[in-house]
Amino acid sequence: MASTVTSRPGYGQLLRTRGAWTFLLPGFAARQPFAMLTVSIVLLVQHTTGSYGAAGAAAAVTGVSMAVFAPCTGRLADRYGQRTVLVPGVVVHALSGLTLTTLALAHAPLWALLAAAVPTGASTPQIGPMVRARWAAKLQDSPLMSTAAAFESVTDELTFVLGPLLATALCTAVDPAAGLVTEASLTLLGGLLFAAQKGTQPVVAGSGHARVEHASALRLPGVRVLIVAFLGIGSVFGGMQVSLAAFTESIGEPGLNGVLYGTFAAGNMLSGLVCGAVAWKVAPQRRLLVGYAALALTASGLWAAHSVLVLAGLGLLVGMCIAPALISGYTLVENLVPIGARTEAFTWLTGAVALGQAAAVTTAGQLEDRFWSGAGFLVPTGGTLLALATLLALRSRLAPAPRGRTVARGVGHRVPVAVD
Repeated sequence: MASTVTSRPGYGQLLRTRGAWTFLLPGFAARQPFAMLTVSIVLLVQHTTGSYGAAGAAAAVTGVSMAVFAPCTGRLADRYGQRTVLVPGVVVHALSGLTLTTLALAHAPLWALLAAAVPTGASTPQIGPMVRARWAAKLQDSPLMSTAAAFESVTDELTFVLGPLLATALCTAVDPAAGLVTEASLTLLGGLLFAAQKGTQPVVAGSGHARVEHASALRLPGVRVLIVAFLGIGSVFGGMQVSLAAFTESIGEPGLNGVLYGTFAAGNMLSGLVCGAVAWKVAPQRRLLVGYAALALTASGLWAAHSVLVLAGLGLLVGMCIAPALISGYTLVENLVPIGARTEAFTWLTGAVALGQAAAVTTAGQLEDRFWSGAGFLVPTGGTLLALATLLALRSRLAPAPRGRTVARGVGHRVPVAVD
């Protein structure tokens, strides 16, 4: 369904949306610690154990736990309200993070660290999906939805630039435990401030006297197709992280790793800003297919790059292709998913990126160790090509559902909710 937008959406118009700043500012504060978590764990555990293997294992367990439990958190938020889920969640996360810190400083055995990493990851608050769900609730049938998706993509990228820098500075200049302690504290404070904004959280379907059985977003075929696409995007992030580090190490210039990855991230942010400023007349499912084809094409050339300049140029192009795919996928959620299941849908997508990234880091590392320098770049190539093939084969599943669809069933009655 092509957009019929006649006015040009923009960030100024988006940010003038009534009530937006009441959840954007605390939301940014609450999601910042998310980008600090992995780096803080790695630096602390490596310092106390002297092992990067142990540090990587603790970080991996945290990431997998987050990816597995995030959709459950999203579904509970859709069913009972974001505030109801978020308040106990941030308390548990803060306590779990401080427990992990204490165990690491006490030189506890690895199994104890891994045990503490499970609730730390599982309770990670899903602020990004919750913010996206609030935008979707406010901007129903609005051309600004694509702008909001772009704004959130850029915000995520900015978070993942600032978070690791802050965590690294705290762990190296203050104390090895300072990163994780700060992460837990900011999560608690920011999460509670965000949860306090009750006026902007999406209305819970069937929140009155009706007894409603909420269908999972995973039951929608379009969401399952998007999950595959986002797994492929995660493979790009993970594969680039490992392979760029291995490449710069192989040429004796490890300091260039940050420059090359920063170029990749800059391309992502730049294209995200542009995508949000465009008044699109092309349906988001078509934009996703075109953007993903461009991503797969550019990622396929990474393994053949043998110079810093060529790799920097390709990295910039790959980054510029990621944002359109991400933004189109998030925009499609509004068309595919009823409002009462959108937080869960967004968490499935963010969790898919995290899972794809974790799998790519592991696979790319093995390829770099066992084969030639640059073999890890085959992971983004394979991940995006497989995801593109899935998108092309199942593209009909991305068509918007008919309006008037019943999305919740009660006892002896129906509660119809129109799909946007």
